Amino acid sequence: MRHPSVRPAVRRGLAAGAAAALLATGAVVLTQAEAGAAAGCKVDYVKNDWGGGFTATATVTNLGDALNGWTLEWDFAGDQKVTSGWTGTFSQSGQHVTVKNASWNGSLATNASVAPGFQATYSGTNAAPASFKLNGQTCTGGTSSPPPTSPPPTSPPPTSPPPGTRVDNPFAGAKQYVNPEWSALAAAEPGGSKISNQPTAVWLDRIAAIEGVNGGMGLRAHLDQALKEGATSAEFVIYDLPGRDCAALASNGELGPTDIDKYKTQYIDPIAAIMSDAKYAGIHIVTVVEPDSLPNLVTNAGGTAGSTDACATMKANGNYVNGVAYALKKLGAIPNVYNYVDAGHHAWLGWDSNFNPTVQLFAQVADASGSKSNVHGFITNTANYSATHEPYFKVTDTVNGTTVRQSKWVDWNNYVDEQSYAQALRTALVGAGFDSHLGMLIDTSRNGWGGSARPAGPGPLTSVDDYVNGGRIDRRIHAGNWCNQSGAGLGERPAADPATGIDAYVWVKPPGESDGASQLVDNDEGKGFDRMCDPTYTGNARNGNNPTGALPNAPLAGHWFSAQFQELLKNAYPALP
Repeated sequence: MRHPSVRPAVRRGLAAGAAAALLATGAVVLTQAEAGAAAGCKVDYVKNDWGGGFTATATVTNLGDALNGWTLEWDFAGDQKVTSGWTGTFSQSGQHVTVKNASWNGSLATNASVAPGFQATYSGTNAAPASFKLNGQTCTGGTSSPPPTSPPPTSPPPTSPPPGTRVDNPFAGAKQYVNPEWSALAAAEPGGSKISNQPTAVWLDRIAAIEGVNGGMGLRAHLDQALKEGATSAEFVIYDLPGRDCAALASNGELGPTDIDKYKTQYIDPIAAIMSDAKYAGIHIVTVVEPDSLPNLVTNAGGTAGSTDACATMKANGNYVNGVAYALKKLGAIPNVYNYVDAGHHAWLGWDSNFNPTVQLFAQVADASGSKSNVHGFITNTANYSATHEPYFKVTDTVNGTTVRQSKWVDWNNYVDEQSYAQALRTALVGAGFDSHLGMLIDTSRNGWGGSARPAGPGPLTSVDDYVNGGRIDRRIHAGNWCNQSGAGLGERPAADPATGIDAYVWVKPPGESDGASQLVDNDEGKGFDRMCDPTYTGNARNGNNPTGALPNAPLAGHWFSAQFQELLKNAYPALP
């Protein structure tokens, strides 16, 4: 699962570019200049110096209250001159440099990071800046809350909407549910306590999961636990369509292609009955609806090299459309349930030949549910590895007269990362009749790509492929590789309202849960062996006949994979404390 299709033209292979070396590092603590707000943030200044020129990145982690717009300033000690910058708008007057947020990254949530970077020239010495200012305030260190200048108001605090009242963003201001089963597994790993308090989605991947598998927690037990935690938001993946995941074997399901009635009466109806219990009305129940299903109908059901007979069957019998529409209707009728439909990822659906039919299909399915209002939003990158934002190149960049779109990695796609794809898809969906307040989610659980292989600046300008490969955050061998990727790291931590049109960054795929077994494993879960999870496999049409980049010794999809969890911790970006 989580795979791109082959676009109409023949796809080409790609070798990973060499990573830039990090030659110097320092840390500065910055504070936020917002009266009455908790303030504090950390900046890691990293440079790659080749003598006479260098690139540098100042990664800012906001430790205080959320920022809506930021400006970073510093003074160089020598004659350093910024020649280009990214992830912000740079200006320089003498030794003084000012960086203002770009249009897409002005919101900086608590514990979120942004990494403005630049290329510069110099002569003589190249010392790191001695001090910084953020939003006009000099670095003071730590986190602080300025004392009030007048007595606090006596009026009562604002109240939350009454239970059952539908809100615009179910993540904003909510306390998110932490799944104790995943949390215990994470905490038992060396270093895992650093993230074991993060919210992750619960996957209802078979009928038995509704009541609980092998003594584990079922849906009602999770919602009861959410009440005990005082959580006001909880995420569940609806994932048991007939003929599930028709283009891959690792996550095949228990229901056959024609089992639509069983899907409705034994799976969706019991889920809806539990979620509609009045005692859960104060919880924003977020549902991620059927990952990969509708995107597979767009790209893998006939007409491309990546098509499968199974997907052609599901398109012909209509049970993907029928099943998703039924789920949206039943769950969308519950006032505190928020349906987010899976929308693949940019390297799957980013070409016009895939993007436009996807919008049309989503509109068709939503209408089949009875109303587009049954869809609160869409989610991209579910359980995938595509970078949220590629800071060192844009799709409009040109190298020696050749556009980035012509590079082997981008391959004429219109998008190079998830955020630009999600925002563009949102605009197109609103244009197709969805509500103007439509929200998008991005799964950032495994797309950080940190560690020593992470580039510190743009690639060389020797060719467009060198430029893209040397600067891309996504370090996979090919964007079609989706299973247990070697070198991956935790991405942005879950956060609400991180960017325009994005309701939240979420961890839908719980870090440490396998994508699929690296070899054939007998099981009673309906899960097959997909060669894309085999590290010895040399690839197929969907990944340009490249090696899979998969980790060895992986268990079945959804089972705990300690080696992967440790790698995700090691390569986290933003890095873990």
